[in-house]
Amino acid sequence: MSTTPDTTAAAPDTTAPSAGASGAAPGATGTGGAGAGGARTSGAGATGGGARTSGAAPGGAAANASPTRERLLLAAREVVEAHGYGGASVAAIAARAGVANGTLYRHFPSKADLFVEVIRDVCDREIAAATKAALTADDAVGKIDAVLVNFARRALANPLLAWALIAEPVDPAVERVRLEYRRTYTGHIARLVRAAIRQGQAPPQDAAIAAAALVGAGNEVLAGPLSPLAGEEHDPFAAIETLRTLCRRALGAA
Repeated sequence: MSTTPDTTAAAPDTTAPSAGASGAAPGATGTGGAGAGGARTSGAGATGGGARTSGAAPGGAAANASPTRERLLLAAREVVEAHGYGGASVAAIAARAGVANGTLYRHFPSKADLFVEVIRDVCDREIAAATKAALTADDAVGKIDAVLVNFARRALANPLLAWALIAEPVDPAVERVRLEYRRTYTGHIARLVRAAIRQGQAPPQDAAIAAAALVGAGNEVLAGPLSPLAGEEHDPFAAIETLRTLCRRALGAA
């Protein structure tokens, strides 16, 4: 692949998931309110981070923080929002960032390396959004409801990005980041389920399994409306209400 230098001009359970746990689900995933993207700012309500190792460009930290690299990450996110992961070609991303293909490959060895960074950022935003959503309710079951519904609304506001986050076929390296996010997000729900049990709002149960079931069910409820092939028979508002009812019934909430 070409490495010719680019000459194009640069155009309450309020416990948060522990730092670094997500690697960083549901903007949704940076979906909805976080869909504006922009350059990554470390520690802005996100759980993940730490040292970035994938796709590291020669030159160490200075290269990783370069304006061109950040512009490529934003361009990649915007292309996914418009065309999905499968439609996000290297050429389309480079063109949107205003650089040559070879410039992209100097910062990211492959499309998978680029999207590991993009999906990690989206997932970080989703964990931050989930933590914030939990603060809007007073009791544990209300917090679970708020977190799940918040994710659903964000996902439906940015469907192709959310589809890439939860269901679209992706490269194995990107899938590993999605699984890290899912574990962190599910762990957040599990803590709230334990709080609901302590508060007598839900009967004794395995909180980890209950949380995994709620997250999995939520993804399935959203899969139809989010799919690029979805027809008008999928009512997004009905999906949210279904998710809310399912949550309380599955928990046996009082």
